[in-house]
Order: sequence, then structure tokens, then C-alpha cells
Amino acid sequence: MKNEKGFTLVEMMIVMLVISVLLIITIPNVAKHNTNINNKGCEAYVKMVQAQVQSYMMEKNQVPTLAQLSTDGYLNENATGCPNGTKVVSIDAEGKVTAVAKPTN
Repeated sequence: MKNEKGFTLVEMMIVMLVISVLLIITIPNVAKHNTNINNKGCEAYVKMVQAQVQSYMMEKNQVPTLAQLSTDGYLNENATGCPNGTKVVSIDAEGKVTAVAKPTN
């Protein structure tokens, strides 16, 4: 009989079990951190829009709308909400920027 080198079926199944346990542990943590990352991105976007509103107010002496910011080049043309798409950005009469949840249909 030849002396063949390789893995036995039991060894391969143990490796698959270890990999499965590691995946079961890591997937929920990744999903939880994904939500935090999206929230931080939305907060950063609101701060950026607030800075653009202040810049517009200094130059034009009026409170802008999102449409005015877009047409004058302060924001991208399609910038109406947070990058993750869950919240809509709005500007009130005093120039304060807020993000609120999108209304459901």
C-alpha cells in the first residue's frame, strides 16, 4: 500500500465546523456595525449641508432651500437625503439643517 498524504474526512469536517462557528460569531457583529456606520455617515452629511447653508447665507444674505443649493453648485443635484437613503434632509426658516425619517407610503 502506498503512503498517501492528505486530509481525512474527519479532519475536513472539523475544519468546516471551526469555520462555521467563526462565521456565526462574526456576522451579527458586522451587521450591527453597519448600522452605526450608516448613522455616522448621515450625521456627517447633515453637518456638511449645514456648512453649505452657512456659506450660502454669508454670500447671498438669505436662507437657501435644497434646490437653491443644488442649482448654485453648493451640493450635488440629487442630494436630498442621507447617503444610506433612510432619512430626508430639510432646512428650516432659520437655516438649521435636520434629517428626519423618510415617510412611508
